[in-house]
Amino acid sequence: MNDLSKAAAKPKAKWLVVGEEGEAQRIDNFLLRELKGVPKSHVYRVLRSGEVRVNSGRVKPDYRLRIGDKVRIPPMRVGEKQTVKLRPLELPIKYEDDALLVVDKPSGVAVHGGSGVSFGVIESLRAARPQAKFLELAHRLDRDTSGLLILCKKRSALVELHRMLREGEVGKVYLAVVKGVAKRSLELRESLHKYVTAAGERRVAVQADGVKAFTKTRTLKDDGEFSLLEVQLLTGRTHQIRVHLAHAGHPIVGDDKYGDFALNRELKQRLLLHAARLAFRHPITGESMKLESPLPAEMKAFVASRLQ
Repeated sequence: MNDLSKAAAKPKAKWLVVGEEGEAQRIDNFLLRELKGVPKSHVYRVLRSGEVRVNSGRVKPDYRLRIGDKVRIPPMRVGEKQTVKLRPLELPIKYEDDALLVVDKPSGVAVHGGSGVSFGVIESLRAARPQAKFLELAHRLDRDTSGLLILCKKRSALVELHRMLREGEVGKVYLAVVKGVAKRSLELRESLHKYVTAAGERRVAVQADGVKAFTKTRTLKDDGEFSLLEVQLLTGRTHQIRVHLAHAGHPIVGDDKYGDFALNRELKQRLLLHAARLAFRHPITGESMKLESPLPAEMKAFVASRLQ
């Protein structure tokens, strides 16, 4: 093969122009969707190295795309497609229309793959709905937290819901069983700082120079040893409820990151935290939305046996 033939055969970078479906999406998530079969570690490596360009400039993985952005994707070898059979997830649907899908997530199921989890809610739903052109998580729940989870079926709905979440226009109420007798009501405003442990695990701690966070609680029941709290999440920080309650001296039962580990070993309970209610304006129609999820069986049984 002569030099001209070699040059012609050399893979070239690909340029993509961002349309409505990519608007406000993080560049890393955009690439992971575009480069199916390319290892996630390689996608992040080319991002960090600057081989991926947006409008001819380098960007960080959290850069959010705008309509009309020109994305340069370097040539990358895609691995052979492997057929992975996803275990079907039985996810009760609480609400669905052309723009939104709200499911009732069980405890123990991740919302997305990663960190040792091959797939989660989003991957399972995409596999079950191959005809869907767009399906994205509007927010997240911890793997061991159960309850209401919103997904968007339109980019415009996702952009508006993200704005509503940032500006506190989505009412989110959780139920939590905690150690100790909590005051009738609490207002927790400690700032929170995210960090990564030496083992590579994500953690959050109360820290004065962290991001602002605000949680309100109301005690529904107590028996002198445990309390059932209604928790209103007024900001949406990572692990916010868990860290705020632990810092207040009322760790959530079953919390394996911030809880009372000795008590957890004794009780052998899952994380007793449940996303019970959502209230928001529909991002497309403006209709008032109020959704509710009852306590899951294991949490209901604990409350019935300990807090009656």
